[in-house]
Amino acid sequence: MKLLEKGYIGNMELRNRVFMAPMGTTTEPDGSYSDRTIRYFEERAKGGTALIITGANQVSLDYEARACNVLNTPRSFEQLSFLARRVHYNGAKLCVQLTPGLGRMQLPTREGAPYSASEVDAFWFPEITCRALSVEQIQDLVVKMGQGAAKAKAAGADAVELHAYGGYLIDQFQSTLWNKRTDEYGGDLQGRMKFTLDIIAEIRKTCGSDFPIIVKYTPYHGVEGGRKLDEGIEMAKMLEKAGVDALHIDVGCYEAWYKAINTVYQEPETQADIAAVIKKHVKIPVLTQGKLGNPELAESVLEKGKADFIGLGHQSLADPQWVNKVKRNETYDIVPCIGCNECLYSGFSGKHLHCAVNPLCYNEDYFPVIDAKVPKRVLVIGGGPGGMMAAITAAERGHHVELWEKANRLGGALLAAGGPKFKRDVANYVDYLVGKIQRTNVKIKLMKEAVAEDVLAGNYDKVLLATGSRPIIPPIKGIDESSKIVFANDVLTDKVKFGKNVVVIGGGLVGCETAAHCAEKAEKVTIIEMLDDILVTAEHCLNNDQALRQLLKDRNINIITGAKVTNIGDDQLDYVEKDEQKSVHADTYIIAAGYKANDELFDQLNGKVDIDKLGDAVNPDKIITAVHQGFHMACNI
Repeated sequence: MKLLEKGYIGNMELRNRVFMAPMGTTTEPDGSYSDRTIRYFEERAKGGTALIITGANQVSLDYEARACNVLNTPRSFEQLSFLARRVHYNGAKLCVQLTPGLGRMQLPTREGAPYSASEVDAFWFPEITCRALSVEQIQDLVVKMGQGAAKAKAAGADAVELHAYGGYLIDQFQSTLWNKRTDEYGGDLQGRMKFTLDIIAEIRKTCGSDFPIIVKYTPYHGVEGGRKLDEGIEMAKMLEKAGVDALHIDVGCYEAWYKAINTVYQEPETQADIAAVIKKHVKIPVLTQGKLGNPELAESVLEKGKADFIGLGHQSLADPQWVNKVKRNETYDIVPCIGCNECLYSGFSGKHLHCAVNPLCYNEDYFPVIDAKVPKRVLVIGGGPGGMMAAITAAERGHHVELWEKANRLGGALLAAGGPKFKRDVANYVDYLVGKIQRTNVKIKLMKEAVAEDVLAGNYDKVLLATGSRPIIPPIKGIDESSKIVFANDVLTDKVKFGKNVVVIGGGLVGCETAAHCAEKAEKVTIIEMLDDILVTAEHCLNNDQALRQLLKDRNINIITGAKVTNIGDDQLDYVEKDEQKSVHADTYIIAAGYKANDELFDQLNGKVDIDKLGDAVNPDKIITAVHQGFHMACNI
C-alpha cells in the first residue's frame, strides 16, 4: 500500500506518505505554542502521521501585528523545541511553516493600513488601501525569514515550509492580481518571484544545503485575474531550480476561499488534479491535499502518480488516528470530516479550535472518557447525532444503554442534512455513527416512540432526551389548505416529490440547500426570503457561505429577498416586495422557515425521573452542538 510506504523529502525520511496539512492554532499572548497546542500536534503524531506541518509562524512583527505563532521570543523557541521533541518521540517529523506576513489579509491597526506588495485593496476592508513595502523592508523580511528558519532548525524542526500561497504576502508578490510594482520586485514573473527566491537563498545560507525546504504555493487561483496554470507550471520550474526539496500544491485564495479550504459542497479530491499537472514538470516530490479523507481515494491519488504525499487537514482533526486505523485495516472506524468548517469558524470567532465530530480535538487531556464507577441503566430517546453520540459514549464507559428511535432508521435530522448529493460528507458521518453504535452493546429499538408511561415503567437511572425538533409553520394565509405545501426535511429525505417549478419559502441554510437539491431535477427553483439577503441567519464560515452561494448561482436559482409571503393558494403564491404586491406560480411550495424544539416529553417526565435534554430538543442548532452535548452528558453520568 503506497500510503504506508516510507518516503523522502530531501534527506528527511518519512515513515509513510501522510502529512498533517498546516492549519492555524490559538497561541499564547506572546505568540508561542501553548502546551495545549503541543499536545494537539502530539496526538496526530501518535496517530501515525509521518510529517506534522505547523500553521504559519511569523518571523517578524515589525510590519504587522501578531496574527499567528511567532518565532522572535525566547518562550517561542522553548515551546517550539518542546513541540519538536514530543513529535519526534512518536516517530513523526516536524516541519515549521514560516511567513513574512499576511499582507492584505491582515487587519488595519492604529499604525495604519496593512502592508502588501503594492497599494491594493485590503481584503477584509476593501475601502482601505494597503501600503506598499519598500525595497529596504522587503530585504529586511528576507533576512528575518532566514533567521526564522535557523531558529526552527535549532529548535529541532526537521524542515521548514514557505507560506507562499493562497493570497498571503509572498503570494501577493508573486501574482499580477496584487503586485503592481515596477521595480526589481515586480513586472514579469522573474521579478514577481524575486522575493520568494531571495528567501530560499537566505534560508540556504542560514540552514545549509541539506536542510529540507518545502514551498507551499498556488499554481492556480481559480478567480478572475488570478494566476493561470501555465504560470503556475513556470513557477514550479523556477522553485525546483532554486533548490527547494518539495512543492506543496494549493489552489484558490480568499476571493474563492472554498477552493483553498474546502467545504461540504465540494466533491472529493479537489486539488489533486492540479498537483498532478505540476508533478509532470518537476522531479522533486509533490504534496497535495483537499478532501482526501477516504483512504481508498488517497491511495488512488498516489497509485495514479498525481502526488507523492497526501495531506490531511480537517480530516486529521476529526480523527487523529487515521493512519493507524488504515494500518490496522479498520477504515470503517475512521471518523469522517463533514466539511462544516466549524474548526475554521471557531478561530475566526476568537475561540479555541474545535471539531464538530470530535469533541476531543484540541481538548486531548481535558475530557477523558473514564469507566463508570457504578454502571447505570441509561435510556437515550432519539437516534440523531446527539443521541447516538451520547449512547456510544455512555456504553464505552460501561453503562447499560438503551436507545429508542421512533423512525425505522437512525440518523435523525442528519438524514435530511445529508440528503442532497452535495452533502455526502454528512451522510458519511451518519453511516459512521450507525456502524459505531452497532459495534457497541447499546440495545437499539427502532420504530419505538417514547411515551411517558413506558419511560417511567423502565425504571431507568438516567434518561437523555434527544428528540430533535420539528418544522416551524409560519402564519401565512392558506398554508394549511394548499395541496402544494411540503416541508424541506421531507424533500431532502425523498419522502415527498416535488414538481418542475418549485418555490422555497425561506432563504436560510436549509432553504438554500433545499433549493440547490431541487434544482437537480426541477426546471425552475425560486427562493423567497423575508430578510434583505439569503443566509443571514446561517452561522458558518465565509468559505462555506461562498461555496453555497456559488452552488446556487451555478444552478440558476432565482432569489427574491426582502419579500414577505402573504398568501398561498393552489393557483399562486402572493408576496409583498418593496411595498409592491406580486405573485408567482409553482407546482410545489416548500416550507423552510426554521425549527422549534420537540421537547414536550421532557415536561411530562421532569421531576419523575433523572432526565436531561440535549441537541435540538434544547434549541435547534448545529451538528457540533448536538454531538458535543451528547458526549459531555454521557461523560457526566
